[in-house]
Amino acid sequence: MARLSLPEAEALAREALAAAGANPRMAALTAAALVAAEAEGQSGHGLSRVAMYAGFLRNGRADGSAEPAIAAQRGGAVLVDARHGLAYPALDLAVREAASRATSHGIAFAGITNSHHSGAMGLPVAALARQGLVALAFTNSPAAMPVPGGRRPLMGTNPVAAAFPRRADDPLVIDLALSEVARGKIMVAAKEGKPIPEGWALDAEGNPTTDAKAALGGAMLAMGGTKGALLALVVELLCCALTGAAFGFEADSFFEAEGNRPRLGQAILAIDPGALAGHDAFGERLETLLSAMLADPGVRLPGSRRAALARRAAADGIDVPPAVLSALGRPPA
Repeated sequence: MARLSLPEAEALAREALAAAGANPRMAALTAAALVAAEAEGQSGHGLSRVAMYAGFLRNGRADGSAEPAIAAQRGGAVLVDARHGLAYPALDLAVREAASRATSHGIAFAGITNSHHSGAMGLPVAALARQGLVALAFTNSPAAMPVPGGRRPLMGTNPVAAAFPRRADDPLVIDLALSEVARGKIMVAAKEGKPIPEGWALDAEGNPTTDAKAALGGAMLAMGGTKGALLALVVELLCCALTGAAFGFEADSFFEAEGNRPRLGQAILAIDPGALAGHDAFGERLETLLSAMLADPGVRLPGSRRAALARRAAADGIDVPPAVLSALGRPPA
């Protein structure tokens, strides 16, 4: 296990992505997002994704020369076309547009179309919360879960994230996939040859499995059963019907280097508390609830562990497994 500082890890990731065909801005924004996720302890959305993204670039599943552009806009609404590139430049543009429009109009909706895997969705909403905005973000993904009553995977795990700015602390960040567990965790378990807990997934025959590789060939289980599956349907429609993006069942698996360009969709909603009860009232109400929660000694605020890990990683660096280090172009010592 090698220890790298965050700048060292980001430089290696950026170089590996550039070598695979990503333009300088795409390589830099993607590397920054992956290292930020790694620093928060989200290895499934961290440096392990570099090799996957490089494969997409080399096989034409992602266009490394793409530059995102605004495809439509009206007032607080804007549609960003990722133009089949990796998602991070489009997310960066969408966050900037959402912040500007929410400040002007009180609320903004930024949709992204023709996009790709978007990693840890807590990162863009946290960026908006640090600007004093309440933010929600959604993305669809290649089919992994069946609809209620169905048998074949039709919808993605479709993560949902939300962030709320705080007066004198890190934003409150809630980030979750609508499957029982994020698929990235199963991907990591499969690579490491480790079993997964029962209740996470089904195999290709529809049987419960603890084999991570069998789970990748089967279906994820929605959290909360039918309720979770219906929430995933809501996300699918928000991200795709409004943006013209492809549904999860129209996108080939991310676990194969070859396949189609996924054309996924993302959606970001930003709200200025000053347009409603006001920043002071919002801050007071938020802190009142959080104080009540923390009065129970067993409560830990959502996102607090990730924020603490990120601070530690900034000071001490991150441990990178040998296989990931090799994928970054640095053979283990």
